[in-house]
Amino acid sequence: MKKILLGTAALTLSATMAFAQDGSVVRLGTEGAYPPYNFINDSGEVDGFERELGDELCARAELTCEWVTNEWDSIIPNLVSGNYDAIIAGMSITDERDEVIDFTSNYTQPDPSSYLGIDGAEPDFEGGILAAQAGTIQASHIASSGATLVEFATPDESVAAVRNGEADAVLADKAYLLPIAEEAADLAIVGEDVLIGGGIGLGVRESDTELKDKFSVAIDAMKADGSLNALIEKWLPGSATF
Repeated sequence: MKKILLGTAALTLSATMAFAQDGSVVRLGTEGAYPPYNFINDSGEVDGFERELGDELCARAELTCEWVTNEWDSIIPNLVSGNYDAIIAGMSITDERDEVIDFTSNYTQPDPSSYLGIDGAEPDFEGGILAAQAGTIQASHIASSGATLVEFATPDESVAAVRNGEADAVLADKAYLLPIAEEAADLAIVGEDVLIGGGIGLGVRESDTELKDKFSVAIDAMKADGSLNALIEKWLPGSATF
């Protein structure tokens, strides 16, 4: 999905912070601000594709789990420092991140990213000003394209930058941008889709191999029995299935 590592390789973790092997609660960290992957519903609870997936994975792995929300720009550092035990937040598996944390099996295929711009306008994708959420694979893609990158802390702010003229278009996951384009009279999907990233997985500390394996076994079982595809079709219609 979205996201690339910012620069947290220097962080370390003491053994006392590692995932407990004694049946204690496993804390799942998510952003809560990237529908339909994860968001906060009207009841103030984490909801979306990854909430439903995470609950099912914990049930299959016989883990007792609780949900924790964390801002995106510090989500990896706070995993490494022990504030939760796994990231399930639309995090694409990348080589840069894999130098700092480990990943489970992927639970989505690489998903297309799209540009959202003003309806009727054609942005300059090579020399214009393009927005993305900071620390994402979309931001990295723009930075390497020759266009001018402007980064924002949240996906909502990156969309607002297009509306207020700070950026010609925003690049983000198509599953996130398409509902916005369908509901907004002034915005539209523009240009061609971009396929970046290696699919999404849960991120865990490098020391937590048992936890990684438990989640990977559950993910692979959901792939095999078709239940993961059913969740993808429910929450991410049009996305590739397994």
